[in-house]
Amino acid sequence: MREALFVKQNSDKWQRYENMRQANPDEIATQFIEITNDLAYARTFYPDSKTTAYLNGLASKLHQSVYKNKKEKTSRFITFWKTELPLLFFVHRKQIFYALAFFLVACAIGVLSAKYDDTFVRLIMGDEYVNMTNENIAKGDPFGVYKHQNELVMFVQIGSNNIFVALYTFVLGIIFSIGTIVSLFRNGIMLGSFQYFFFSKGLGIQSVLVIWIHGTLEISAIVLAGAAGLVLGNSFLFPKTYTRKASVLQGAKDGLKMVIGLVPIFIVAAIFESFVTRHTEMPWILSSLILLISAAFMVWYVIIYPLKLSKKTTVN
Repeated sequence: MREALFVKQNSDKWQRYENMRQANPDEIATQFIEITNDLAYARTFYPDSKTTAYLNGLASKLHQSVYKNKKEKTSRFITFWKTELPLLFFVHRKQIFYALAFFLVACAIGVLSAKYDDTFVRLIMGDEYVNMTNENIAKGDPFGVYKHQNELVMFVQIGSNNIFVALYTFVLGIIFSIGTIVSLFRNGIMLGSFQYFFFSKGLGIQSVLVIWIHGTLEISAIVLAGAAGLVLGNSFLFPKTYTRKASVLQGAKDGLKMVIGLVPIFIVAAIFESFVTRHTEMPWILSSLILLISAAFMVWYVIIYPLKLSKKTTVN
């Protein structure tokens, strides 16, 4: 794109941001993201131009507005989860859809494989786990595996493992997105075969009410980590008007923010799995309520709220 056309397409927006005096922190954060994106483009294609110098000054001005004192630094932490992360979910909604599609296809493969091959569950879950679960079923406590370990130790191990899996799934996206897709398929097949195992034992509904107390948040976050990996991989495969280097840097930045934003969700999921799921005797109404609230939160925070936020940002 010629510099004159680039300036013509964006000058009104830049002028509006420069003259805005009473913008709230959410608006400033959104403006800062847009201006830094324009600055990255200008530095790539017009490194020594007046346009680049102007955008650099405007970005610095917006940066100071966000970080001008300690109070605003604290609010920046809140703004990330309140505004920046949801907007990233909206911008990369296609990658979220594709990640979910890959994961669901993998789950279906896991279910069908477990249904038509009696040895498949043992291949995926391991003989030790299957034998232990069969013993627990015979004892009348099919989900006893969640009761054996100390709650705090279990929380640390599960939380750290899930965060590692999310980061691993994200980083694999650099392999042309294929690495992330493989990770999504692996986790999806495991879930599908695991869930079918309990349905085949006549424990399907009970397993949903117990396992998905923590699984709703955990699996949703894994899918979102997969979306972050696709953002990274696609930035390399499809740089659009950016240089490949600039595109990858932006994709890595956006994807990493998405993964970091999932950490609180993984922590809550680990708390549920370590301290709540073990109470398999809880009333089904209570477990259903936890499951539904978790699912409603994920749908609202990843889909509904980002959509409303994007409309509000566009209007402003």
